[in-house]
Amino acid sequence: MAASFDLNNDGVVVIIGSGAGGGTLGNELAQKGVDVVILEAGARHEYEDFINDEWGSFSQLAWTDKRTTSGDWRVSKDFPSLPAWIVKSVGGSTTHWAGASLRFQEHEFRTLSTYGKLEGANLLDWPVTLAEMEPYYAKAEAKMGVTGTNGWPRLPGNNNFKVLKAGADKLGYKECHTGNMAINSVERDDRNSCQQTGFCFQGCKWGAKWSTLYTEIPKGEATGHLEVRPNAMAIKINHDASGKVTGVVYADKDGKLQEQKARIVAVAGNSIESPRLLLNSESAKFPQGLANSSGQVGKNYMRHTTGSVYAIFDQPVRMYRGTTMAGIIRDEARHDPSRGFVGGYEFERCRSACPSWPPSSIPAAGAVHSPPRSTTMITWLACGSSARTCRARKTASRCTRTRRTRTVCRSRTCISMIIPTTRRCATMPTSRPQRFMMRSARRAPSRRRPIPQPTISAPTG
Repeated sequence: MAASFDLNNDGVVVIIGSGAGGGTLGNELAQKGVDVVILEAGARHEYEDFINDEWGSFSQLAWTDKRTTSGDWRVSKDFPSLPAWIVKSVGGSTTHWAGASLRFQEHEFRTLSTYGKLEGANLLDWPVTLAEMEPYYAKAEAKMGVTGTNGWPRLPGNNNFKVLKAGADKLGYKECHTGNMAINSVERDDRNSCQQTGFCFQGCKWGAKWSTLYTEIPKGEATGHLEVRPNAMAIKINHDASGKVTGVVYADKDGKLQEQKARIVAVAGNSIESPRLLLNSESAKFPQGLANSSGQVGKNYMRHTTGSVYAIFDQPVRMYRGTTMAGIIRDEARHDPSRGFVGGYEFERCRSACPSWPPSSIPAAGAVHSPPRSTTMITWLACGSSARTCRARKTASRCTRTRRTRTVCRSRTCISMIIPTTRRCATMPTSRPQRFMMRSARRAPSRRRPIPQPTISAPTG
C-alpha cells in the first residue's frame, strides 16, 4: 500500500513532479527500497475521472493559474492570459500527451558539431551519443509498450491516417505509418488496448496510453516506499551552509506552507515550472538560483516548433475518430544542408482540439481570414456521429446530431463500448448539445479498466 512519511523524515528522496520523469523515477527508486515522496502541484484524477470533452478536460487538467506574458510574439499580444496546455495533475503531461515516442537521430545529439554555429541559436552537443542511449531507449520502449517495437504491432490506421497516407503515396514518400506510439495496440501490462476513442489529449479513459498515473505510480505505491502528495505546490528548495539541500517548502491544498525534509531532491517539473522553482530558490550562497552557475536556467525555452496546415475536404474526414496523432511521415527527418536548412522535419497528422484552436488559427501576414464556413470543417471541430467496431464484428454507434441510438453490441467479448463523444468548438453556438452518457462502473482492483455491460441513458431537462 502507499506509504505516508512524516514531514521531518530527512531520509526520504523528494521528487517534484509526477510526470514522465518524476513518476518513473519514483517507481524505480521505490522498487529498490528507497523511501520517496512525490510532490505534485495538482489533484489526483484517476482515468474514470477524465472528461471526454475538450473544454471540460482543459479546465480539469491544464495549468490554468494566471501567468504573465511578455514579448512581441503574436500569441503574447492576442492571447496574453491563455493558459499553457501543460498538466497540473498526478501523472503530469503523460495524461495529456499524444503518446508519440520517437528516438533522436544520431546527428541530433551533436547539433553544434553537425550544424555549426547558427545566428540566433544557442547550440551545444549532448554529452552522450545515440549508441550510449540505445539501451535506455530500448528499456523505455519496452516499459511503455511503444508500438512498432518489441514485436508489438502499430495501431490501425483511422480515416484521418488514410487521408495522410494517400497524400504520402502520391508524393512518393516511403516512411509513412501510424507512428511509434506509447499506446497499447494489444492488451499488455494489465491494461487495455487502444479503443480509438479519440480523446488522447483529454486523458485515456481506457488506460491504454502510457501514463505514470496508472503505470509507474501504482507500482511504486505497492512497494510501501512511495507516497504521492497531490495539491502540493513546491515553492522553494532549502539548503544548508554547505550548499546541500535539506528540504522543500510547498503550499498544501489549503495554501498553508509546509516543509518536507529530504536527503536528496529531484526536480522533475515541466519546462516552465522547474526553472521557476530553481530561480525562486535563490539565496545568499546561490544568488542566481539553484543549479544556475551557467546563468542559463530559464533561458533557451522552446516547445514544439510547429507549422500547422488546415484544409477543407469535399467529403467529411471525421478526424476526431481514432487516436489524436493519426500518423507520421518521416522521409524529411534527415539532415540535408543542400535543402537550404539544417536538421529535418516530420509530417504528423493530428486532429485539432478546441482549446488550441484560437491561437493556432491566427492567419499569416497578409492572409485573408474568415470563420470556418464548411459543414465539413465544423464536423471536424464540433460534433458528429460516433461508430466503433468490436471483436464480435458488431457496432456500437450513436449520433449526437440526430439523437438516434443505433445498434449496440451487448456481447461480453465486445471491447468497444459507447463513450461520450460530443465535440464542442469555440466557433459553435453554446446551445446545450444532446448527450448520451455511459454509466461508469466502480474501479476494479486491477489496473485494467473493467469493461461493463453498456447502459445508455439520455439526459433530462
